[in-house]
Amino acid sequence: MSNIEILPEIKQIIGSLLFAAKKPLTVKEIRKTLVDAGQSYGGPYEEFASLKENDLLAAVEALKVELIQGSTGLCIAEVAHGFRLQNEVNCGPWVRALLDKDRTAKLSKPALETLAIIAYRQPCLRSEIESVRGVAVDHVLRNLIEMQLVKVVARSELPGRPWLFGTTQRFLEHFGLKGLDDLPGMEELKRLVTDGEKTGGTKPFPDMEKELEQRALTEDEDESGEAEETD
Repeated sequence: MSNIEILPEIKQIIGSLLFAAKKPLTVKEIRKTLVDAGQSYGGPYEEFASLKENDLLAAVEALKVELIQGSTGLCIAEVAHGFRLQNEVNCGPWVRALLDKDRTAKLSKPALETLAIIAYRQPCLRSEIESVRGVAVDHVLRNLIEMQLVKVVARSELPGRPWLFGTTQRFLEHFGLKGLDDLPGMEELKRLVTDGEKTGGTKPFPDMEKELEQRALTEDEDESGEAEETD
């Protein structure tokens, strides 16, 4: 069976895999699934196992176009280095109404500001975050770790070997980012951080929490997980 003949069927298979997956799937993971199915069931399933990653990527792109042209309300988004089946953004209000998740606040302002600092400066020390924000971040940092948006990535070589923090795969999924390079205005915001530190300012990200919030996905609308800080 040639790739041209197999394409309609492989699009159906990929669509079902993306629907069933609980996280974005990479092309490599999709191919591994096809290989596993071929080994488990044999027969015609082995033909799909012979497809290369380029063939699968072409099928994903073709499925993307079909979903858009068909006005299905669904789309394939490239998120966290993989692909995910999700609702179209303009259908968000109806999805939120159905799921009763029409709350605007997912993360508090302290949490979003702390998360923005970590995202742009990682790996970074807690003391660096507190230097930029001007307040203690123990509580908010602990809650971001519990929400799986932040993790310990290493230990510093400084005395006492304090922890270094960075963002997680879940962070990319939550905010619909392909990778860290997809963060909005990275170079400009890095400059704002430096300027804020030089002038002693405590708010180097004037609108960053709003930008991150706008990128958040509808399935996490009612997540909070953190309390307001006290200075």
